Amino acid sequence: MEDYKFKVKQFLLEMGLTIETEDPEEELFVVSDPENGIQHLVIDCEYPVLIIEQLIAKLPEGVQDNPETLKSFLQMNRKLVHGAFSLDDSGEHIIFRDTLQLANLDLNELEGSINALSLGLAEHGEHIIAAVEAR
Repeated sequence: MEDYKFKVKQFLLEMGLTIETEDPEEELFVVSDPENGIQHLVIDCEYPVLIIEQLIAKLPEGVQDNPETLKSFLQMNRKLVHGAFSLDDSGEHIIFRDTLQLANLDLNELEGSINALSLGLAEHGEHIIAAVEAR
């Protein structure tokens, strides 16, 4: 099997991302690019896919049960180029998540996915802030 974590690491370095932590055993990287709104982005090589996850915000009490707020996040997903905003398993946090196939992963594809996160945050930042500040 190809050493996908090495390939992914090379792509991350080529993109100029800061690798904050690396767990070779788990084949996981945590990267940042503060200039583009990316903080603690988790890149996880879980063959056969690469999982990309970014914690966006914790929802205030009761907001996760508000159908209009959740509907608005689903509508935002329609405008994202890659990935999606979703809730984590607890239902308390908004995350960005994307998955890519490791077998044919290339630099452009990974870069496109990460750029989609930055663009999504820029385009929908005001809405996200309003949603997490709702009481």
